[in-house]
Amino acid sequence: MSYSFPPPDDHNERTDPEQPRLVALTVPRPWAVYTLLGLIVAMYLLTTLLNLLLGTGGLFQPHLLVLLLLGAKDNSLIDGGQYWRLLTAMFLHGNLIHIFFNSFALYALGPECERIYGTRRFLVLYFLAGLGGSVASYLMSPNPSVGASGAIFGLIGGLGMFFYLSRAALGEFGQAQVQSMGAIAGINLIIGFSAPGIIDNWGHMGGLVVGALVGAALAPRISVDQRFFPPMLSRTYPPWGTTATVAIGGTLVLLALLFSGA
Repeated sequence: MSYSFPPPDDHNERTDPEQPRLVALTVPRPWAVYTLLGLIVAMYLLTTLLNLLLGTGGLFQPHLLVLLLLGAKDNSLIDGGQYWRLLTAMFLHGNLIHIFFNSFALYALGPECERIYGTRRFLVLYFLAGLGGSVASYLMSPNPSVGASGAIFGLIGGLGMFFYLSRAALGEFGQAQVQSMGAIAGINLIIGFSAPGIIDNWGHMGGLVVGALVGAALAPRISVDQRFFPPMLSRTYPPWGTTATVAIGGTLVLLALLFSGA
């Protein structure tokens, strides 16, 4: 991803030299988001097919046995060594409403997040946040659970940290985005607390916290580049070999310690 710097023209010459000038970004198609959406939908169709074949549940209401068969988070099974359930649960959903809202949230937030972070960093953020949500759910909730919402809350945390770290360069827009991400997270957490036993809010909070921590390490930094006239906004990424690697490794170690100490 790179910035495109157009040649100066009469309009640019009249630009206030004290104000940074926004320039167009050349970004790839956010293929990772659409791949994740495709996997989520495919898994839901598979649960529906198994429901029909096994004669369990309703047409759009997967039976718990089917969800457990495909990898739902279940504490007793995880205790038995099936640790992969901490990740596979992210691709399963409990009913049509559940998958609709999670898919819509991923469609609404994912492309922006992938364009900002880049595909590799986006995938790291998504899966670590989803893992963090599953670990928090394992530690705090004995009930089986499924859903991509922990990872999606991680995207909210990641976007919030990006706009927070870049708020000086982005001005009022950056500050408004930070408030917007905070409001989205707050409203959804309140909804979760209003439906205990139905919505796994521990998974949401775990994903949000891990997403914010990982996002703070991986988010690109936006700054005003004074080498150009008028000044322009530039974007730099933390190098993989230092801060990003330490943050990713530290997050995995922390989650492992929490999990092993349960």
